[in-house]
Formats: sequence, C-alpha cells, structure tokens
Amino acid sequence: MKSAPQYDYNRRRLFMPHPTEKILVAVGSTRRPKLNAVREAVNAFAPAWPVAASFEVVGIEVDSGVSHTPSTCGELMRGARQRAEALMHFAAEKQESWRYFVGLEGGLDVVQEDGARRVFLESWAYVSDGFVGYFGRSGGVEVPAALAHEVLENGVELSVAIDRFAGAVGIRDAQGAWGVLSNNLITRQEAFRIAVLAAFAPFYNAKMYRAAAVAR
Repeated sequence: MKSAPQYDYNRRRLFMPHPTEKILVAVGSTRRPKLNAVREAVNAFAPAWPVAASFEVVGIEVDSGVSHTPSTCGELMRGARQRAEALMHFAAEKQESWRYFVGLEGGLDVVQEDGARRVFLESWAYVSDGFVGYFGRSGGVEVPAALAHEVLENGVELSVAIDRFAGAVGIRDAQGAWGVLSNNLITRQEAFRIAVLAAFAPFYNAKMYRAAAVAR
C-alpha cells in the first residue's frame, strides 16, 4: 500500500514520505546468543540510523581461523575480523545482498599486573560494510586462576572447562561463561550486544566520527 502524499507547510509543497530502507546484516555464526545480541543491538541503534531503516539479521556459520579459545586481545580481534571477511567472500560467491558483515569472537585476554598473571574473559565484534570496518568489545570479567589454568595450560576449550566448573552442560548456548562468572548479572548475549553496539558506532554515529576526523 502506497503512502499518501503529505503537505509540508514550511516548504509549501507536496512530498512523499521516504520508504523505509531494508538493511541485511550478516553474522558469522548461527548460535542463538550471538544472533540475539546482534538483533538487540540493531534494534537499539535503529532510531539513530541516518535514514529510516529496518534491519534483518542473517546467521551463517563461518570459521574464525583462530584457536578454539583465543588467549590474547590480538587473537580475539583477528578472529572477529576473519569471520567478517569470510562472510564477505561467501556473499561475493553467492551474490548475497548483505549490507553489513559482523564477526564475533569470545575468549581470554592475558595480562601481567604487578608481577602476577590476570586473565579476563572478553567478547569482541568486528563490523564491516565491505569497505571499512571497526572493532568493538565488551568489558572484561576476571577468570578464576584454576579455570584459566585448565584452558591455557591444559588446552581445554573454555566452554568445556566452564561446564565442568559450573556443573552444567551446554553453557555456550545458554548464559555462557559470562553468566556463570557474574551469577547471570551479565550474560554472554549481553556482552556481545555491547561489543556490537560499539563496533557499529562509526556507522550509526557517522556525523560525530567525521567531525572528529576533520578536527584533527
């Protein structure tokens, strides 16, 4: 059904309302917490999008190209970016009309603080429009030393290790290690939602980023 023309009394002319643009967002995963995180993020920033738009999220399983549990900030970033790049290659081959490509990666970041090892659980996102891309990340929650040892020294995948420590099964597809460590005050989905919001910021808040570039 076509929108009826409306009258702009300020400009004293007829105009047609702009149609809502549909934007397809591809995510390099089919896991529910990740897809829901992206859906929540795009719903949050949609009102701030430069033009009226509706967003649709599509999940495709792709490889990160990094270890099952990244253990450095750099590896987390690389995994997120490589998932997005894999989506771009897939879209080119299949001629998909996806507008944005989202790679998500969760894992550990190891830092030295006052001579002691501190290990943090982090969630990272990388978002690209096929030309430029930006990173975003959640905060970090400190991982117990015994759990970090299981993953870093014994080579146990984080989702398996956290299942053992929590006495549960399928943590990855439920609240995740985030939920276990924060007593469900922060879920895996929420951590990725924050990372996606941060990574998309240069797109939905482009005016500010352009102003900052000019001011340099």
